[in-house]
Amino acid sequence: MRTLKPTTNNHQLAAPAGRPLPKERIIVALDVDTLDQARYLLDSLGDSISFYKIGLQLYTSLGQAIIKELQDRNKRIFLDLKFHDIPNTVASVCRVVSSLGVDLCNVHALGGAAMMCAAADAVKECDTQVLAVTILTSHTPEDIKDELHITLGLEQEVLALAGLAADSGLHGVVCSPREIEAVRTCCGEAFLIVTPGVRPAWAATNDQKRIMAPSEAIRRGADYLVIGRPITAAADPRAAAIRVIEEVE
Repeated sequence: MRTLKPTTNNHQLAAPAGRPLPKERIIVALDVDTLDQARYLLDSLGDSISFYKIGLQLYTSLGQAIIKELQDRNKRIFLDLKFHDIPNTVASVCRVVSSLGVDLCNVHALGGAAMMCAAADAVKECDTQVLAVTILTSHTPEDIKDELHITLGLEQEVLALAGLAADSGLHGVVCSPREIEAVRTCCGEAFLIVTPGVRPAWAATNDQKRIMAPSEAIRRGADYLVIGRPITAAADPRAAAIRVIEEVE
């Protein structure tokens, strides 16, 4: 097993000996445009969901106002902006993000070791944890070979990037459910695995390619599942969320 560099960050999100309750492991993606749309989902979901992802769409629209909205409701926050820049810039933005009090943020692992080390160092005295995005769940093996010209196979590339993230001192990765077991074996039990591309059998796959059912992703070792449209686009978001939670249980 890969030896991880020690980190001084002992925030509660780190994978515990006893994992969180099923409903605490679902991160709902607030991929909407407006505060009214976000509030509709927050009101609809109520206490069924405690963890939300803010992506580029909503953050570009509302900025820090949506972070405050979630914090006022005592919700946990994954700020999914996928930083990818020179090390100094990424370190600076990670310091800013940590000052906002979000639980998770992320960087692109393809930014390299120096960038990821800078991100890890920037938050080492903070509660914010930094994840590395490996390969997007919308990519197929053919994409990374023919378009991105990555010579390793898809899973091998994910593992290489996950290992680089671990060695750089990051807290975990974002990867598809197909790579959960391999990343867990490579990087250890304390390494966070946050998994998008999760689709219940009753939901549309949309643009996700490497997908898996929620219960199977948890069984394979995911710590947190990011789920958007199967919940947020449902006629009754709360009923859909409870259905997912029951499947995880």
